[in-house]
Amino acid sequence: MESKHINYKRTFYSFIFLSFWAVSQVFAQSVSLEVPPATTAPVAPEKAYGELFKQIQLEAIFPDSKTFVDCIPRVPAKEIMEQYEKQKDKKNFVLKTFVSKYFSLPPQPSSGYKSDTSLSIEAHINTLWPVLTRKPDEAGGSLIPLPKSYIVPGGRFGEVYYWDSYFTMLGLQVSGKTAMIQNMVDNFSHLIETQGFIPNGNRTYYKGRSQPPFYALMVGLLAKDKGDEVLKKYLPFLEKEYAFWMEGSSDLSESNVAHRRVVRMPDGSVLNRYWDDYAEPRPESYKEDYKLAQASGREAEQLYRDLRAACESGWDFSTRWLASGTDLSSIQTTKIIPIDLNCLLYNLEHTIARAAIVAGDENKTIQYLQKARLRKTSLMKYCFDIRKRYYIDYNFMEKKSTGIISMAGAYPLFFGITAQDEADRIAEILETKLLKDGGFLTTTTESGQQWDAPNGWAPLQWIAYAGLKKYGYDDLASEAAQRWISLNKKVYKKTGKMVEKYIVSGTEDEAGGGEYPLQDGFGWSNGVLLRLMKEEGMLKK
Repeated sequence: MESKHINYKRTFYSFIFLSFWAVSQVFAQSVSLEVPPATTAPVAPEKAYGELFKQIQLEAIFPDSKTFVDCIPRVPAKEIMEQYEKQKDKKNFVLKTFVSKYFSLPPQPSSGYKSDTSLSIEAHINTLWPVLTRKPDEAGGSLIPLPKSYIVPGGRFGEVYYWDSYFTMLGLQVSGKTAMIQNMVDNFSHLIETQGFIPNGNRTYYKGRSQPPFYALMVGLLAKDKGDEVLKKYLPFLEKEYAFWMEGSSDLSESNVAHRRVVRMPDGSVLNRYWDDYAEPRPESYKEDYKLAQASGREAEQLYRDLRAACESGWDFSTRWLASGTDLSSIQTTKIIPIDLNCLLYNLEHTIARAAIVAGDENKTIQYLQKARLRKTSLMKYCFDIRKRYYIDYNFMEKKSTGIISMAGAYPLFFGITAQDEADRIAEILETKLLKDGGFLTTTTESGQQWDAPNGWAPLQWIAYAGLKKYGYDDLASEAAQRWISLNKKVYKKTGKMVEKYIVSGTEDEAGGGEYPLQDGFGWSNGVLLRLMKEEGMLKK
């Protein structure tokens, strides 16, 4: 918290004046987001097509389950279903032919792009920004329209993604694209206003879950370019974001310890977990989830919920969430209090407090600072492993640490939550257990899942880098950054690509794991690389 901005001694009358003025300004400026008038919301494909949807996904008409849910119907869904009912029992009926007649494949705006490895990697990234830009949307298929242009990750990910976007913005800021950052913050504000929260991505099939709450960091990034008045402008949206994550917290009790994303801890404090409002196969991975449930012997609804909750975490999938070794069917995400999520909500509480200062609302400032203090104390109590002296996720059902060392333990450094002596031990573990030739591993376990060893991911490199710098570990931060930058450059020269994830343990082979091939583009890899190169003085001035 930047306490130097706080003035608790303002007079009563000036406070009242500022409060009314701030409210009027918030209203006026929120209107300037130019939210379009409400239109008929697109219907999720699994709801619109019922049995047809299930057959298409289980018969794997498309190799990637995400393809169909992104297809655009050529005629209204009602007409498609009427034709399906008429034709499905005929001897000459071919499902694939039917689908190709009534649906168009999702557009591929970047399909003609060719990289030029004679360019420097930073020049390459700057040629990618236009390729990854999408214009304001018109309703079509499962897409939730957004009012302003935005950047997508790339590859199969042709829509905006929530937490990806913050790390993409780090690079947009380096490239001087403040207007695009503004657009994307406004788009997320639009989603908060119209959907009640920020979905995983702007697709109807993502409406059961969000992703790690980086919205406050995005607003903070924009405020660095445009000043603290930005915080006041987006205060109503920050509060709505917070209300989404904390929904039901006031109703928790000893007999009702968890509701959606909130959990009552044994001492009465409240922490958060990842969740999804639907207990059914993910539409974009329907076949994979359905078959896993059949083979697992578990109650299908709980398995689906835990898979979906892991997707809300962004770490889909990782041994962080597994109860038994590397067995994905043992996933138990909804039982776990995650370090990263609660650090992000601590930051959201602090950001609301900062915004309330700018808006002249002293009571709200005090209220949210107190919430942040309580969360910090509870996070330390339940997620700081005294024996390992490292932050580790906590299983609130079993009342014990999961024991999994992961890069999520770097988040308390990034947000300045931990004491210096604790930071010393965290830095030691990051260096000795997670830092490899190409950067930081995600976890120390090789499971075959993409959010485990030997893979490293751009967002976690930035979280660790900035966190280590905050606690005076400049040399370690720089060494890790240099290794990541070098790996990115080698892969780029070899393949012409910036990719979604990298193998960091001494090889330049393509990273694996996950439910789909390695994707290139790639928004957050571009953003983090540019920002690290700037921080390390490696960009031409």
